[in-house]
Amino acid sequence: MASHSNDHNHNEKKHGYYTGDIHNQFVEEHHDPKNVSIIWRTFWILLGVTLFEVGIAFTAIPKDILLVIFLVLTIVKAYYIVAFFMHLKNEKISFKYSILLPFFLILYFIVMAIAEGNYLNFIG
Repeated sequence: MASHSNDHNHNEKKHGYYTGDIHNQFVEEHHDPKNVSIIWRTFWILLGVTLFEVGIAFTAIPKDILLVIFLVLTIVKAYYIVAFFMHLKNEKISFKYSILLPFFLILYFIVMAIAEGNYLNFIG
């Protein structure tokens, strides 16, 4: 009976790779055809946003408005990269917060440092 289950497993084509270290273990990769379509959809969205950014860079839009548009579009692209290419979208909420909270704190500290630097230019 055990040989029957081994034959069944042996006939399956498994996707993966060998680690190449001293243990040379086989690491099975989980291939889901749905993921391929998600990756392509994400690619086309990122390409579209990037082409839009390049297109509006040469328009007569005021620089301040253009900078805000670029900032928003960069955040949109970062979301798609982190959510789909780094697979953070399907993670638990506690793991998301452990990644996002330090990111927002670093952004906050950068904004505060720039604000302090500008304040020092105004007084002296």
